[in-house]
Amino acid sequence: MNAPAASPAVAVRDVTLRDGLQLTGKLLDAQRKAGLARTLLAAGIPELEIGSMARGDLVPPMANSLELIGLLTAEELERCWIWVATPRHVEKAAAAGARNFQYCFSVSDAHNRANIGRTAEDSLAAMPEAVSRAQAVGGRIQLCLATAFTCPFDGPVDPDRVLEIVADPRTAGSCDVVLADTLGQAHPQQVGELFTAATAPAAGRRLVYHGHDTWGMGVANALAAVDGGAQVIDGALGGLGGCPFAPGASGNTATEDLLFATRPDYLTPQVLGTLVRAGEELLADLGEQNRSRTAQGARSEASAFGWVLTDG
Repeated sequence: MNAPAASPAVAVRDVTLRDGLQLTGKLLDAQRKAGLARTLLAAGIPELEIGSMARGDLVPPMANSLELIGLLTAEELERCWIWVATPRHVEKAAAAGARNFQYCFSVSDAHNRANIGRTAEDSLAAMPEAVSRAQAVGGRIQLCLATAFTCPFDGPVDPDRVLEIVADPRTAGSCDVVLADTLGQAHPQQVGELFTAATAPAAGRRLVYHGHDTWGMGVANALAAVDGGAQVIDGALGGLGGCPFAPGASGNTATEDLLFATRPDYLTPQVLGTLVRAGEELLADLGEQNRSRTAQGARSEASAFGWVLTDG
């Protein structure tokens, strides 16, 4: 008998195809990306992050994101998010067929300059136009705040500044608020407190936690975010990922680990097996280490445990 869900109200969003791939040295064929997206969607993952409008010369693994958007159906794209940083990004992605946009900038100026080439205030000032362009095509747009806990250049980030941005009227029109532990340096109490404090200024918008597992706190931080009010938590297959403009960041919290911890209704041993195999195949092709503890456990010899794979 399966254990009851630890956090039945939370959804796991898989970000393998964006944040997961962006530090790898290999550009996956768009058809391969589309196949992986369909595997994840068919498994029951409710939402995916599938690509980025970052310049291909700066983030090569994202160079075919527009091609990928064009390969997916409108129904599939309803469950997929595209990373954007400017109104022009929204326009280009929308023209390709995207309807869900994750408008991202950093709370810290130093990281925003490294990542996007402008100050956080400049990014915030441009958000109303990005919202307008998303709404013009009947789309949705998220406010995504990178370095919501620490910055690789400036150190600890003032939580009051995070809350000020969440409450800023220029973010009105966004459907969700994503708070990112870009470096994976946060701890559970810190995460829980920020999400609890963000509930009021979010004013009904969904709260999303995007975490990295650099210091081994990925799952614990995600569950603390849920306790603080997060309704969505991000992960990548095998713990793949990291930011090319954030020294010290390692991979995302593993999707497999988050699913095993939260036990959504669609997660069966068979579905978990499908995801473990998909992650293993992807990481082997990329020459990357599999950091998922759940994937390791699924390959153990504890055959009496129903979640262990039996295909060798």
